[in-house]
Amino acid sequence: MIRSAKQEALGKKVAILQSNYIPWKGYFEIIAAVDEFILYDDMQFTKNDWRNRNRIKTPVGTQWLSIPVGSDIRRRIRDVCLPEVAWAEQHWKTLSMNYRAAACFDEVARWLAPLYLENNCVDLSSFNRKLIEAVCLYLGIQTQISNSWDYLLIDGKTERLVDLCRQAGGTTYLSGPAARGYLDENLFQDEGICVQWMHYGPYPEYPQLWGPFAHEVSILDILFNCGINAVNYMNFPRP
Repeated sequence: MIRSAKQEALGKKVAILQSNYIPWKGYFEIIAAVDEFILYDDMQFTKNDWRNRNRIKTPVGTQWLSIPVGSDIRRRIRDVCLPEVAWAEQHWKTLSMNYRAAACFDEVARWLAPLYLENNCVDLSSFNRKLIEAVCLYLGIQTQISNSWDYLLIDGKTERLVDLCRQAGGTTYLSGPAARGYLDENLFQDEGICVQWMHYGPYPEYPQLWGPFAHEVSILDILFNCGINAVNYMNFPRP
């Protein structure tokens, strides 16, 4: 398991984030840094966001790869159904066209292609989780992944996060930097839970196809190009 001695001394660390479609490398750094990662898909679906799309590299620069789930925001993420059209096959075709020349394409394709071509998920949350868990397995991340609906959910933006941490037995909450604008740290402190903030980078460049280097792309980019050596270009906790 990717986990440091320093982490062991901190008690149980928890992170709570919405599922993303083939997330970027920083998302997996958060997963690797905690003991339990809770997928927070009871939240409202947001259009033009990371839930159903991400960027890949192509000969003409970065390109969005989007699952066509519609723009209705009157849904929780967990209630977003996958379309019946052959989008998964098309996504794999697009990935293959743009990464077939990458050094580790064949190695990664052996386990990734079936997730697209033999997909039996009917909702976005399940498909995102399947891909996230497959990447974690490949990178050796053994963090427990759970769903927010595995727990009782109370009202309140920060209150709910605090209570999820409490139910999970967390003593430390690791948050992405975007939450600084709304998270009430005092509510965590009142429950004896320490709040830590994730810091991304700086990242070294790795061998990448197609023009100027871009960090803000799907994790699949570094996997296709570097294979298991991707961990050498990411900021995972070290023993």
